[in-house]
Formats: sequence, C-alpha cells, structure tokens
Amino acid sequence: MEIQELNDLSPLRVFDESLGGGLGRGNLGVLVSRHGVGKTACLVHLATDKLLRGEHVIHVSFSGNVEHVINWYKEVFREVSEGRSLDDAASVYNNILSNRVVMNFSQENVTIEKVLSSLETLIKHGSFKADAILFDGYKLTIATEDDVKKIKQFAQNMNLEVWFSVSPVRADVVYDKYGVPNTMHKYVNLIDVLIGLIYNEERDKVVMTAVKSHGGMVEKPMGVSLDPKTMLISK
Repeated sequence: MEIQELNDLSPLRVFDESLGGGLGRGNLGVLVSRHGVGKTACLVHLATDKLLRGEHVIHVSFSGNVEHVINWYKEVFREVSEGRSLDDAASVYNNILSNRVVMNFSQENVTIEKVLSSLETLIKHGSFKADAILFDGYKLTIATEDDVKKIKQFAQNMNLEVWFSVSPVRADVVYDKYGVPNTMHKYVNLIDVLIGLIYNEERDKVVMTAVKSHGGMVEKPMGVSLDPKTMLISK
C-alpha cells in the first residue's frame, strides 16, 4: 500500500471529520482522562498521521523519559504500517523522522515562557517549520490560566496546532461520564477542542467524546475509539 492510500483510509480522517475538519492552526486541543487510559499513545497516533502526510511535528514531553516517547512512535508506526501492509515501511519511517523533533522539559523547574521561547527559537532560527506541537504530560490542571493564554497566543502567532494530553494530579478530582475532571472547567473557554477518553468495559474500547468542538459544548461521540490492545485510534 502507498502512503496516500494509507492516509485516505486512516481512522484519523473520521477523527478530523468529527471535529468539523480537525483542530486547525492557532487552536488548542486537549485529550483528557484518568491515568493509564492511553492518551500518550493517542497523541503519538495523531502525530504519526501528521508525519505521514508530510507535516512537521514537535513532541514536547514533560514526563522526563524521552526514550519512552520515542519507543511509542516506533510501536505506533509498526502497528499502522503492518495493519495496512505499507510498502517499504522501514524506509518510510526513516524519512518521516526528519520531520519530528522530541524535546523534554520539567514543568516544575522551567517556566512556560522558557518552553515557548525554546520552541520559537527552534522554529524561527533552527529551520524547523512546525505544523503542530504536542504537549505530552503537561499538568494543565495545575497550570495557571495565564499560562494557558500564553500557549494559545503562541499557537496563533506561530500559526500551528497545539495538542495536550492531560491527566489530573489531585486526588480529590471528580470525573464526569466522559472522563473529564472538574479541574478542567476553568480552562474550557481557552480550549478549542476538548476530548474525553473513558474505558468502556462492555465494549472493551476507550470511548472518545468531543465534549467541546470549536466554540460549542457538543458532547458528541467521535465515531472512533481507542483500541486498548494496540493503543491506536480505530473506527
């Protein structure tokens, strides 16, 4: 199978359609759930899809384990390519790596201004024209609203998408039926797309719900889910 056909058949086309065409440049998207549901894998699948379409991605990890992130990319690509018998998969993977940069920061020790300054330097002076930035493991629920405003302004100024994977850190968090914690409520007006993930035992799937999409609280099933075995977004 050729890359174009792989892209056309990808469940990410259904994902984008569920959001009215995708997240879009200048916007913030958030994947949120309890710990261990599969948000990092979901984020990596989104990134891999972009890489296969020739886009440039910066993956910003706040977990302290870059090797773990890199291994996720290898695993997700393996699942995607083997599932559709992609032609010359090894060569394709090596080629798309030039369009990906992985960075690591400590949220406790580095301000968001420093993070954004480093990203801007890479994009403007490092000749890496990013199309999307993925904040993996950023503790959005304990960040200030001002921090989130700065990130949103950065996305608009640099004309790129920003995705977050978010797990709450407080023990007293209350989750709704979509997997969204009450600690997210104060950020809703700053977020363009909010997707809740929650494991459904009867279906043995991680259900994905677009709780907010481009201005409206929609609470709409996305037409895709996360397969807990492969950790890939699937129809």
